[in-house]
Amino acid sequence: MANHKSAEKRIRQTAKRTAINRARVNRVRTFVKKVEAAIATGDKDTARSALRLAQPELHRAITKGVFHRNTVSRKLSRLAARINAL
Repeated sequence: MANHKSAEKRIRQTAKRTAINRARVNRVRTFVKKVEAAIATGDKDTARSALRLAQPELHRAITKGVFHRNTVSRKLSRLAARINAL
């Protein structure tokens, strides 16, 4: 338990930041799942449009510090490769 005012404040700030970051991660996961679902159905056009919607969300996650740049690049690359393979 926090013994100082500043430590109590940091606990509040951390809880708020954690909630925001979790929401951002969940949002990205939802967009990626939509792309993967479109790939699973085999519909290339739907998968491409889903990927176009997912890309800005993934890049936003980089700028907000939720994901690392290379992680997002890897995810986008693998999704694009799977769509091109359809």
